[in-house]
Amino acid sequence: MKLILLERVEKVGSAGDQVDVAAGFARNFLIPQRKAVAATSANIKSLDHLLRQNTGREEGLRHAAETMAGRITELHCVLKRRGGEQDRLFGSVTNQDICAALATHGLEVDRRKILLQEPIKALGSYTISIRLHPEVVAELRLTVEHTES
Repeated sequence: MKLILLERVEKVGSAGDQVDVAAGFARNFLIPQRKAVAATSANIKSLDHLLRQNTGREEGLRHAAETMAGRITELHCVLKRRGGEQDRLFGSVTNQDICAALATHGLEVDRRKILLQEPIKALGSYTISIRLHPEVVAELRLTVEHTES
């Protein structure tokens, strides 16, 4: 099915691209999420107007993400967890824990934007990547310390 993308879609294309995707992907995801419209002659003609709107909105979102990235980069989070022998944690530190730690500093970040390959299971210092925007990635310094209990 031929579509015109209204915004960037991972592994498909960027805003304004005309792409050919599976009909089910278009009907069930792209069109209902308003990430794409059918590539009809009327939609192709109105593409310029839509691109100007999306460009302005994307620019604002990118600027807000850059501002938040600056705040995150300056931040150093410390999480206290119970641990056992050889600096191993009894549980683990997950995306949700990092999201909660950022919330205590006044930063609301969606947990799906935290790029953690696997949960943290040992004490120590880590650098966590957070993708705030497709073009903006912030680095968070995180230290997991042993708590007394």
